[in-house]
Amino acid sequence: MPLAPLALALCALLGGCSMIPAYQRPAAPVAGQFPTLKADVAQTAGNKAAADLRWQDYFSDPALRRLIALALDNNRDLRVSVLNIEQARAALQIARANQLPAVNGVISGSRTPNTSGGTTSVYTGGLMVSAWEIDFFGRLQALKEQAQAQYLATAEARKAAQISLVATVANAWLALVADEELLDLSKRTLATREDSLKLTRLRFEQGSASELDLRQAESLVESARATLAQQVRQRAQDENALVLVLGQGLPDDARQALRQTRLNQATLPEVPVGLPSELLIKRPDIRQAEQSLIAANANIGAARAAFFPTISLTTGIGSASSSLSGLFKSGSWGYTMSPQLSVPIFNAGRTQAGVETAQAARDIAVAQYEKAIQSAFREVADALAGRDTLGDQLQAQQALVKATARQTELSDLRYRNGVASYLDWLDAQRSLFTAQQALVQTRLSQLQTQVTLYKVLGGGWTDTVVAAQPKPNP
Repeated sequence: MPLAPLALALCALLGGCSMIPAYQRPAAPVAGQFPTLKADVAQTAGNKAAADLRWQDYFSDPALRRLIALALDNNRDLRVSVLNIEQARAALQIARANQLPAVNGVISGSRTPNTSGGTTSVYTGGLMVSAWEIDFFGRLQALKEQAQAQYLATAEARKAAQISLVATVANAWLALVADEELLDLSKRTLATREDSLKLTRLRFEQGSASELDLRQAESLVESARATLAQQVRQRAQDENALVLVLGQGLPDDARQALRQTRLNQATLPEVPVGLPSELLIKRPDIRQAEQSLIAANANIGAARAAFFPTISLTTGIGSASSSLSGLFKSGSWGYTMSPQLSVPIFNAGRTQAGVETAQAARDIAVAQYEKAIQSAFREVADALAGRDTLGDQLQAQQALVKATARQTELSDLRYRNGVASYLDWLDAQRSLFTAQQALVQTRLSQLQTQVTLYKVLGGGWTDTVVAAQPKPNP
């Protein structure tokens, strides 16, 4: 039997050694249940879990859905995450290629003086495998598994980036809707106070109002004007934030829809929370942390393999002739084989330090994985606390606005009849404006909390997108 095929078969047979430690998923360092103040929403056929609910189905506002689609197409951070996947895929392909021999076509020639005073010519041509490392102790296999886990971690990071982007666009849009409401409220309040100032000035000129009443009315107008300027600035800044995540300017149809949209028209479905253990498979950032842990674990195997000999093979098959025209002719063919065994003897502890470095990196990855779980648990718990309390807060705020509005009407009536002072009327006006502003902010907080809960439960990424995601070959 020829030596070359025998050597290749032997190498393939012996190349199954692995120094990678057996991987075990760390236990989740969180409670078995989320802390809730109210009963969880039951999961039914019509009430899917957040991770199974497409963002197109969760958000019913057509303008918002179009903005999310634009952001998914144009957002630069999302583009970077996609390109990171391509980079990781290429690195995985390199790691795979390192396990196989690199075959090169080689043609060479040399002319050297001989002892008779003439010149000896040697020409060779053929195929050559140069310094192919035979992966007897699994070093290259460990590096390939590390690259594959890093690729999968990068793919999970891309999913996490999309989930975050969907929620960011939704919250930015809701903030912009709230800005429009607050801006409209500030304009109406300013107009009302300017009318009151005109009346107070007229009464002052007629001697039926004091200068104190006039100055108080002026201060009320200027306060409303300052609030209006603040709202204009806040709206511009929130629009700039939305434009940044969109990756382009705000479309005209979105601006038109913004003028017609109110927070009390927005409805978002309730989603069941489930158990903390379900986050391990539904949150891409947790899966990313676990793949990073698997990659660090595989790197220990590569570091351990450095303790063992490295076997490499250089071989070639081709033709040799003393003249260029004689290459590749009958009788000029042959092959060469040059195996090499390199045994580590002394390197001042470098190899052991490499193993310790890899083990420390694995321990760091374990801590990061556990921190990712704890952070996810805290995010869900915070969102649940907001969901369970903001509904009651909104009802109370609505009742407060209704009561304050009635108080303002009565204060105005009492002031016009001379029963109450102008200061009482001013206080009622301030209280009403503050209560109306707080109502808008509470509505905004409630909706944004629902969006955040959808996000932290893994919503915003769908199976159809996952199916389109390319996967590495085993």
